[in-house]
Amino acid sequence: MANVGAHAKTDSVPFALSWKARAGGILVVIYAIYASTQLGFSWSRFQSGIDLGARFLSRLFPPSIERLDVLWQGIAESLEIAVLASTLGILLSLPISLLGARNLMPAWATWPSRAIVALCRALHPVIVAIIFVKAVGFGALAGVLALTVASIGFIGKLFTEAIEEISLKQVEAVRASGASFANVIVFAVMPQVFARFVGFSTYQLDSNLRNSTMVGIVGAGGIGGTLFSAFQRFDYDFVCTILLTIIAIIMAGEILARMVRAILLDNASISDLLRRKPQRLKDEPGEDA
Repeated sequence: MANVGAHAKTDSVPFALSWKARAGGILVVIYAIYASTQLGFSWSRFQSGIDLGARFLSRLFPPSIERLDVLWQGIAESLEIAVLASTLGILLSLPISLLGARNLMPAWATWPSRAIVALCRALHPVIVAIIFVKAVGFGALAGVLALTVASIGFIGKLFTEAIEEISLKQVEAVRASGASFANVIVFAVMPQVFARFVGFSTYQLDSNLRNSTMVGIVGAGGIGGTLFSAFQRFDYDFVCTILLTIIAIIMAGEILARMVRAILLDNASISDLLRRKPQRLKDEPGEDA
C-alpha cells in the first residue's frame, strides 16, 4: 500500500514535463545565451546607457506648453486616422472573416480569404505605411490605409477563429427552419461571436491609437511627425509634452473601450457606468419570475 501511495504521489506531480519538453527548454536557453554573445552586449555598455538615459530624462522636464496649437493639430489628426482606419478595418474584416471560416464556407472561398488576412499580417504597420507613403504621398491618407491593412490582419484572423469555434447546433436549427444564408449569419452565427467581436474591435481601436503615432514618423500623418521633428531639434521638453499627451489619450481610450463593452455586452446605462456597477443582462428563462 505504501508503494502504491508513493507511486500515485509521483505520478501526480504538477507541471511535470516530458524529456522532450525539457530538452527543448534547455536548447532555447542555450540559444538565448549564444544570441546574447553575438549582439555586442556588455555590462559597460549597459552602465553607460543608464547614465545617458538619466541625462536624457532630466532634459525632458519640465514639459513645454508653448506650442499647444501644433500639439493639438497632430493629436487631432492621429485620432482621425485611428478612428477611420478602425472603422474601415472592421467593416472589411467582417465579410473576409465569414468567407475564411472553414465550418461555414467551401475551400475555394476560405483559402483566398485566409491568404488576404495572412498578407495583411505579414508586414509591420510602419513598413506598410512607408509603402503607402511612396504610393499616395505624405499625409494622413497613407496612415489610414496602413492601419486599415493592419486592422484587417488582426481582426480578420481572430474573428475567423472565433467563428470556427461556434456551436453548429444553433446553425443547423436555423437552417432547418428554411432561413436564408444571411439569416443564418445574423441569427445563428453573430449572437455566438458578438461579444468577442466587440472585444477585438475595441482592442484594435486602442492599438490603432498607438500605431497612429508610429506611422507619423515615416510621414503618414499624425502626431508622430511632430514628435520626430521635436527629437531632431533636440526640443526635449516639447517631446515630454507630446509623450504625456499620448499616454493620456491611450488611457482615455482604454476607459472608453471599457464603457463601450459594458454598454453593448452588459446592457449597462450611463448611470450604471457612473456608479461603476454595470448589471449584466440575464437571458436565462424563468429568471424574471
